[in-house]
Amino acid sequence: MSEHIAFVVNGERREADVEPRRLLVEMLREDLGLTGTHVGCDTSQCGACTVHVDSAAVKSCTMLAVQADGTSITTIEGMAAGEALHPLQTAFWEKHGLQCGFCTPGMIMAAADLLGRTADPTDDEIRHAIQGNICRCTGYQNIVIAIRAAGAAVRAGASLAPGSATAAPATAAPATAAN
Repeated sequence: MSEHIAFVVNGERREADVEPRRLLVEMLREDLGLTGTHVGCDTSQCGACTVHVDSAAVKSCTMLAVQADGTSITTIEGMAAGEALHPLQTAFWEKHGLQCGFCTPGMIMAAADLLGRTADPTDDEIRHAIQGNICRCTGYQNIVIAIRAAGAAVRAGASLAPGSATAAPATAAPATAAN
């Protein structure tokens, strides 16, 4: 037995027939082909599956697809504007906030949630915001630097809205000892 649901994903209205027990991450990856949302642990520990549902960061391995009925979902694929990267994507690239890239989509989605609340977070606030996301490569310092740089770009006029291009360079961050 399946349920018919309707939702908006990355700005596009979509409909799907899903089994009530199907996870949102499964629907996104397998049914919609949005494979940037990663499955890392299936227990909500790693954060690789983080997406935005109605503008709030959600671990999609803990949400049923039927719960997405009537919502607006943004995945990592919806963050860039065509070929132009989102300010967080630019900052992660420029500040070496990624290595293997597996955790990066979830980190960026968690960071976008944070920067949507405050464009000038402290390092402690950044670390708190990403504490539910595990990275096995970078040791987090460059991720913190990248999020700080994206915040500086936002303060300089870049938009955090999904699908927006970088309006100000992520390198606009003030020089600090950590840079």
